[in-house]
Amino acid sequence: MWCKIQRILSWLLLVGAFILLVSILSGFVAVPTAAASIRQMEEAPGQILLQSRHQLQDARDNTWQVILFKRSQADGTEQVNLRLVGFPGSTALIHPQALKVVSAAGATFTASDAFADQAPADNVGQYDFKTILEQLPVAATTLSLVMRHNQRLQLSVPPEVILEWKAISPN
Repeated sequence: MWCKIQRILSWLLLVGAFILLVSILSGFVAVPTAAASIRQMEEAPGQILLQSRHQLQDARDNTWQVILFKRSQADGTEQVNLRLVGFPGSTALIHPQALKVVSAAGATFTASDAFADQAPADNVGQYDFKTILEQLPVAATTLSLVMRHNQRLQLSVPPEVILEWKAISPN
């Protein structure tokens, strides 16, 4: 009788240890699909900057840093801009040029070039995104531009990123 009880307790202990091990490992292995990366900083008294930063790859496997930021001034004015930064030397944007934004449903928007007069570098573009973001549906979206040497830039933006952008500038 004692051997039977001991065998049952051993099995229960083994099953419990297995369940505990699986629970612990699943906590380390499970990675969230989209982690919010909204940053907030005070640039000057009464001037707040909110940023959402993501790295996206274009069709040629070039990595782009895509930064949506909202700058709120003490007087109540706000700017919402989208900045695209490519790897220096491998990407060259044409200025002035509007950014074409196409939602999954086919809605097309145009963002004006904020660096129309002078860009800080040829791999950097910045676009006025305030009115577009208000109208943009939370769905997969494509950003596109024509770059130097007739290369076409197309970046696919997942819905999770659009949702994060809308959290920065809720209107």
